[in-house]
Amino acid sequence: MLRFRSLGSGSSGNATLVEAGDGTQRTRVLIDCGLGIRQLEQRLAASGVEPGGIDALFITHEHADHIGCAQSLAQRWRVPVWMSRGTHQALGSPGWDGMVREARDGLTIEVGALQLRPMTVPHDAREPLQLTLGDGAVTLGVLTDLGHATAHVAQRLAGCDALLLECNHDSALLDSGPYPPFLKRRVGGPWGHLANEAAAELLRAIAHAGLRHVVAAHLSEQNNRPELARRALAQVLNCADEEIVVADGPSGCGWLTV
Repeated sequence: MLRFRSLGSGSSGNATLVEAGDGTQRTRVLIDCGLGIRQLEQRLAASGVEPGGIDALFITHEHADHIGCAQSLAQRWRVPVWMSRGTHQALGSPGWDGMVREARDGLTIEVGALQLRPMTVPHDAREPLQLTLGDGAVTLGVLTDLGHATAHVAQRLAGCDALLLECNHDSALLDSGPYPPFLKRRVGGPWGHLANEAAAELLRAIAHAGLRHVVAAHLSEQNNRPELARRALAQVLNCADEEIVVADGPSGCGWLTV
């Protein structure tokens, strides 16, 4: 069995917990760690997980809302941390007591019952990676923080049984919103973040009958609304808006079984 939940998603901090296995033997991977250590421990506890029960941490890129307390988690609980060489260099090549491991596009990472498959994405970071995770039976795609969906991204997400998908902004709200022009260009540009309509376009390209869950993630508090993200994705899947789960910053979303 594979299940997942967001512990928080947005500029205030990102973390996604993925669990695979049966009742006696479980593998848990945390994707990003963009929270304070106390906050992370509280949200893990609410999920029924102790920090020492995390088998691996995967960092997608070096931005603060994804790094957070990664060092504290790695060193305090001896959790291996996977990241790209570029991300590691952008962080100053830290040692973290020997806990750092190198992740690369196309290189499968085996962590207990889970197989992690990183993929490169276009984003304004040193060497950002997103990924799919599978247990041999089902696959989850995790895709946040990218300016546009490349053919490589679409190919790697094809056949996923569940998807955590960035719906960062509504283009009209971004254009008319309070951000200064340079930030609007950065967010809406090809190396920034996915708009609702761009996320919907990608979903249309990879949707299939076996896609069980779609979670809208990394919504901007200033430039998006949950109902707009839901509507954009629901129209693609021809389902009710309420069937699209939205992960927010304060609480993420509840457990979803794939």
